[in-house]
Amino acid sequence: MTSRRAFVTGGAVALVGLGVRRGARAAPLVEIHMRATERGESVWFDPIGVWVERGTTVRWIVERDVHTTNAYHPKNDRHSLRIPEAATPWDSGFLVEKGAHFDVTLTVEGVYDYYCMPHEEAGMVGRIVVGKPSGPGTRPFDYFSGRSDAAGWKPVPPAARQAFPSVDAIVRRKIVRRG
Repeated sequence: MTSRRAFVTGGAVALVGLGVRRGARAAPLVEIHMRATERGESVWFDPIGVWVERGTTVRWIVERDVHTTNAYHPKNDRHSLRIPEAATPWDSGFLVEKGAHFDVTLTVEGVYDYYCMPHEEAGMVGRIVVGKPSGPGTRPFDYFSGRSDAAGWKPVPPAARQAFPSVDAIVRRKIVRRG
């Protein structure tokens, strides 16, 4: 089983074991399942949108098929920036086995958009709101067009744009499942 924990902060990503010292308080945990139909004609994150407090650990778990979880960030194959500027992007690598998981602890407030690399074009994306909504994830998908510092950034594909739940729906409902 693949298991890693990444702490996303303004600085860097540190990989550590899953053990918690005695007496230490564990961060709240939210699970997002990576799902697919039996033949793979439909793939999705469940839930597709969540609201969490700062310091929450998000765990993506494979239910079926091969998936990844990647932050929308130029460091991830030149994707457009759709996480807070002060946050560090994540890339789970391929999660192959049922039950494989990847953890990220989110400590920077804002909106985090993410995708599954092999299924982004099919609309397998998700959105996490940490605390108060802010940052590039609150802006239109093409907000960076024409900026010289964003030359070469890949835009969010049309199917993915249509799949994202609204930030308002996530803040209001706390959990948004696919349509």
